Amino acid sequence: MAKPPVIEDAQMRHAFKVAAVTGQTPARDVALLHVLYGTGMTASEVAQLEVADVLDELGEFRRQSEVRVAISFNGRSRPVYWVNQKVRDAMTTYFVERLKLGHGVTAWRSQWRGLVHLGPVFLTNDGRPFTLTTRRTAAGNTSRSCESLTEVIRKLHDQAGIEAAGASAARRTFGVRLKREGYDLRHIREVLGLATLSAAKALCDGDPVDLGRIVSKVI
Repeated sequence: MAKPPVIEDAQMRHAFKVAAVTGQTPARDVALLHVLYGTGMTASEVAQLEVADVLDELGEFRRQSEVRVAISFNGRSRPVYWVNQKVRDAMTTYFVERLKLGHGVTAWRSQWRGLVHLGPVFLTNDGRPFTLTTRRTAAGNTSRSCESLTEVIRKLHDQAGIEAAGASAARRTFGVRLKREGYDLRHIREVLGLATLSAAKALCDGDPVDLGRIVSKVI
């Protein structure tokens, strides 16, 4: 099966801009894309991400939390970092929009920015949690998927003219960008929650390197 495409900077910026001016919930969609490209989380993990995973009780962004065992795609926890300012800014805009719309809010605005802290970060257009499908694998493990959020992500890429791309493309792009920055496979494996170094290598192999981009940074 073909690997998901690697999304280059210009494509990513274009996707952010298009998402900001289309659809019923542009603030959510922009934040969603930033989280996908800024953390490498899967669609099902993002669907289950809770406000308390991102914010502390005072409403400040956590520097680090974890992709909890209960939501991880492979049942193994791993660290996730909320230090990228662009990701924080996009999420802040969405949190403000949620308050205006009354989506998943409480009466206590001094805690968790007025949001239900054990509720999902990302909600549907009408303020409901995305629906998850749970099934048992042949090995007896629990697997969760979120087709509705996966479809939202696919449409966000389609409307930006990025073909055959979705959450898996964002995840691979996250890993490839780390590798381009010189980080070793051990660190890439850790932040993506992959079981082996060979899995991290397979994800990053076949990077369609832009030679022009490399040459432009020589001096």
